[in-house]
Amino acid sequence: MTMTTDTAAQNFVIAPPAVSSVAIAGTEARFPIRRIFCVGRNYAAHAREMGKDPDRDPPFFFTKPADSVVDNGAAVPYPPLTRNFHYEIELVLAIGKGGFNIPASKALDHVYGYAVGIDLTRRDLQLAARDAGRPWDWGKAFDLSAPCAPLHRAAEIGHPQKGRIWLAVNGQVKQDADIADLIWNVPEIVSILSEAVELKPGDLVYTGTPAGVGAIVAGDKVTGGIDGLGDIEITIAPPRG
Repeated sequence: MTMTTDTAAQNFVIAPPAVSSVAIAGTEARFPIRRIFCVGRNYAAHAREMGKDPDRDPPFFFTKPADSVVDNGAAVPYPPLTRNFHYEIELVLAIGKGGFNIPASKALDHVYGYAVGIDLTRRDLQLAARDAGRPWDWGKAFDLSAPCAPLHRAAEIGHPQKGRIWLAVNGQVKQDADIADLIWNVPEIVSILSEAVELKPGDLVYTGTPAGVGAIVAGDKVTGGIDGLGDIEITIAPPRG
């Protein structure tokens, strides 16, 4: 049986959900999001602060829902079930051309653009799951957990290989590194990920965070940026009632 993605040809019993998307710098157009993949522990110093060996073992991935993306400037309510809510600044890449078993030498041909993102994490839930050998979903894949600034098109800016990546809470810098310090670089990430799944246009990849992660609370203003990709800003709002 062949499935169609043409919603006009379907008879759904409920209204299909809206398409999640991220802004594109310099245009009113938006980039539709299909899936979000995240690379775990991709900076050596962060691996050490999480109590892990930063050896160059094959990278591992986890996912977030497409609708967890939050636009730049948003207020993000402090999430439920956690008492240890963390920020993680990240370089984000967007897949514009799909592929399976993509060689690293061709991987950049599949990247539409780049952005600054924040991987928000319920750290206590993540660590409890990790220690119990369970999936990380409740610690990582929750509502509004993937703020993302506008994408910058690779056709215009190229493919950044170095540049400062930083995050501050209430003006105090907490993370400060260089994307050149990625253990697995962008072509390698795309290539290795494509060995496990067929990448599709609309996929986002959060590439990992440097050292300096920490807790945030309601009322905090979180800012960050990557050289050449601009800044991101969110405010942590009180929990939902």
